[in-house]
Amino acid sequence: MKLTILGCYAATPRTLTNPTSQLLEIKNRLFLIDCGEGTQVQLRKNKIKFSKINQVFISHLHGDHFYGLIGLISTFSLLNRNNDLHIYGPKGIREIIMLQLRLSNSWPNFGLHFHELTSNQSELVYEDEKVMVKTIPLKHRVYTNGFLFQEKIDKRKLNVEAVQKYQIEKCYYQNIKNGKDILLDDGTLVNNAELTFDPESPRSYAFCSDTAYNEAIIPIIEKADVLYHESTFLKSEENLAAKTMHCTAIEAATIADKAQVKKLILGHYSTRYDTINRFKEEAETVFPNVLLADDGISFDL
Repeated sequence: MKLTILGCYAATPRTLTNPTSQLLEIKNRLFLIDCGEGTQVQLRKNKIKFSKINQVFISHLHGDHFYGLIGLISTFSLLNRNNDLHIYGPKGIREIIMLQLRLSNSWPNFGLHFHELTSNQSELVYEDEKVMVKTIPLKHRVYTNGFLFQEKIDKRKLNVEAVQKYQIEKCYYQNIKNGKDILLDDGTLVNNAELTFDPESPRSYAFCSDTAYNEAIIPIIEKADVLYHESTFLKSEENLAAKTMHCTAIEAATIADKAQVKKLILGHYSTRYDTINRFKEEAETVFPNVLLADDGISFDL
């Protein structure tokens, strides 16, 4: 599982900073999370293949989280994309994108599918044989969701030495991985635990931006391997955070601590501060395992 930060600053793009967008690689799938201005440029800088992105998750309809989407869709068309593109986001995302495509007469040459979200409860919005994605209802000035990406439990891993010891034919390997015991020709029943290793524990990644402090999300993200949580302000501007329905670094760390996550990544910084290191210092007074997002940084999770 690898996370690439394409942009992690609040409000507006600047010369050296970009608004929110990130790419999560999990089980050989690429999920684009939010798509602020400049996202496709950042994708190119990070040498990410556009054709591998088939799902886009948009948290909310503030411009710094989706204004790059129409440009990305347009570029996909110019690159003669064939794969369908699925967009998950708040109700209204379809209307906005389709209006721009219609007025510019720029219909894509690939399938464009919108999955509009309206529920205020956590719901499963994507699932395949390897990964599932649930919404994390957030508390912001407009309807907003975070997203919880979870690996499914893998099949058991074959113990090659054990199967060779019992001279088990390869045609039975798939059944063994699926957890079945094996009956040998002499009538001996070999327990599956002797022939396999436990699979790795499934990992999870929770994306939460933008939101006011909201303990209601704790049961949803509890014990996640990694939590990305917005930290727009420092404690010195907590009144401004409350007014704009954002969080301080300490509030993000408090959520991480109460949810017992393993790692916290901070992001969505206000550009009023001269250094983002102050966010880490402040958060570590509450939660010990804090990392700082920054444009172009990748995390191997």
